Formats: sequence, C-alpha cells, structure tokens
Amino acid sequence: MSHLQALRDLGQSLWLDNITREILDNGTLQRYISDFGVTGLTSNPTIFDEAIGNSSAYDAGIRQKNAAGTHGEAMFIELALEDLRRAADLFRPVFDATHGVDGWVSMEVSPLLAADTAGSIEAASHIHEQGARENLYVKIPGTPAGVPAIEESIFNGVPINVTLLFSTSQYLASAHAYLRGIERRIAAGRDPSVESVASLFVSRWDKASADALPVELHNRLGIAVAQQTYRAYRELLASDRWKKLAAAGARPQRLLWASTGTKDPAAPDTLYVEALAAPDTVNTIPEKTLKAFADHGKIDAPLADDGGEFAATLAKISAAGVDIDALAEKLQRDGAVAFVNSWTQLMQRIADKAKALAGAGS
Repeated sequence: MSHLQALRDLGQSLWLDNITREILDNGTLQRYISDFGVTGLTSNPTIFDEAIGNSSAYDAGIRQKNAAGTHGEAMFIELALEDLRRAADLFRPVFDATHGVDGWVSMEVSPLLAADTAGSIEAASHIHEQGARENLYVKIPGTPAGVPAIEESIFNGVPINVTLLFSTSQYLASAHAYLRGIERRIAAGRDPSVESVASLFVSRWDKASADALPVELHNRLGIAVAQQTYRAYRELLASDRWKKLAAAGARPQRLLWASTGTKDPAAPDTLYVEALAAPDTVNTIPEKTLKAFADHGKIDAPLADDGGEFAATLAKISAAGVDIDALAEKLQRDGAVAFVNSWTQLMQRIADKAKALAGAGS
C-alpha cells in the first residue's frame, strides 16, 4: 500500500466516504484501517439510504425499534448512531494517538434544517449528546443559515464537520464562523480545543460544467477551485488571528476534500486524489477510488501552499462562459436539495420496512 503511504507521509489523512452495517459486521472496515491506513470516515443521508435500502442488516433493528414505538427520524438516528459508535470505537486508537486530530466519524443533522439556524444548533447538540463518542463530528452544511449554527455549535463545544462547501468564499465563511466560536470560548474562559473540518466538494463542479466547456477544460474546474481554496486555507493558518488562537490552545479547522471519486469515465479514476495530495488536509474517499489509488495511484508533487496555477484555469473557464460564482451557489443549493431528497426517500424506506417487518412478524 505504498501509494497510500505516500499520502500519509506528506500529512494527509485518508478517510472512507462510506459506512454500512455490513462492512462493520464482516470486518471490511477493520481491514481498511489495518491494510489501507484509513483513519476516519464520513456519512451522509445518501450513503445511509443506500445502506439500509440495499441490505437486510438493519431489519432486526428496525423491527425492534418499531415494536418499541420508535419511528421515522428518531429511528434512523438510532440506527445510524449504532453504526457510527462502532466505527468510532475502531478509530479510537488513532484518535488517542493523535490527541484528537484524527480518528473521526461524522453524522449529519437532518437536511431539512439547512435553512433553520436554531433547529440546526439544537439538532447538533442532541446528536453530540446521543452519540456519546468524543470522536463523532456533527455535520452542518455551510449554507447561509448554517454558518451561524456552526459558530454557535463550536461555542457550545460540539465538534463540527462543515459540509456542502463548494467555493473559496463558502469555505472562508465557515472558517471564520469556526474562529468566532473559538474566540467566544476563550473570552468565556472555556477550553478553546474544539475540533472541526471544512469539507469542500470537488468532483461535482466538473459534472455540472462539462456541457458548457470544451473537452480540453473538462475535469479541471473542481481541482482549480480546490487549489484556490487551499491557498486561502494556508493563508488563514499563517494569519496573526489564527496564531493568537493557536497560542491559546486552539486546534486548526482542517480542510477536507469531499466528492473525490471521478464521475467522468473518460478521466483517470484517481484524478482528484492525485491532484489534491496536500499536507494538513483530509481526503474522504469512496471505496472504489481508495482501492484504485492503492493499486496504481501516484503523487508527482504535493499541492503548493499558493495553490499553483489555478488562476489561469479559472480565467479560461470563465472566458468559456461559466459563471463560477453563480455555479458555486447553485451547487450548494442543489446539494442541499439532493440530501433532502435522499432523506425523504430514506424516511419512506424505513417506514415501509418497518411496516413489512411488523406484518411478517405478526
């Protein structure tokens, strides 16, 4: 697994972008930890919808919870947290060894709360408490309503994985929310060490822009935006504002690359992993892409602190007619809608399964 080791050696954490009860039960996740050096994982409503819909592994739990009077969202949260607690326990050794920098799992607040600041704050607190694991991130989208929820949750001591970020400006909004939360904790005499990651979605840019761009510009926009965002990330970590917080004991909010599976069959299957090999970052990788990189991935050079030649690429794409700022907003809105759709489908799937299992048992 020397290809994966090269990523780890330069300071990038490798997380799995998947969880199912099956990979917990059959030892696959443990093998990814032992053999691939995976040190965390992420989940979302789409992942759980596929896991529960395509498996009988959750049937016993659904039957039991339904009989106990637990339904809908409450049932899903219990099912998901059962999986995530088990995963968190598998990652606990690396969490302890890295003093909380690595070894995390993530659980999303309801996507129905994407425009509800107060509801997101309350849900994040509830999941944090119910999860009962130090190494459980709560995912809040970096939407306009999510940004103040991120700040308040950090102030409340809830570790946050900021999701659905697509642009540098969206990243910076969430990063400054994190900093404000930490600054308020220091002012209140609280421990400033509250962990967070900021998840920038990459490949969706290229899928969304492909029809508007000539072939030579395909699969370049997502990487260019990521490079631009990495520069902003490094600049933030070099700022006097951050240095003051670090001196007080705060931890940096790490930048996380999300949506790094290649969607274009004409592109290399390790495209985004290779391009975004960068120190002090996380790459959360689909299983298929993880195996591909382990087999034949390569790193020519780590991502430069200044992001490299992204400006020229963005200029060419803008000149080709793509409004990058407008597309960023659209991608975030569409991403929120997609998670709502997955959530709605998931709730219906659980209700249908509960009804069928209750009927089968009567």
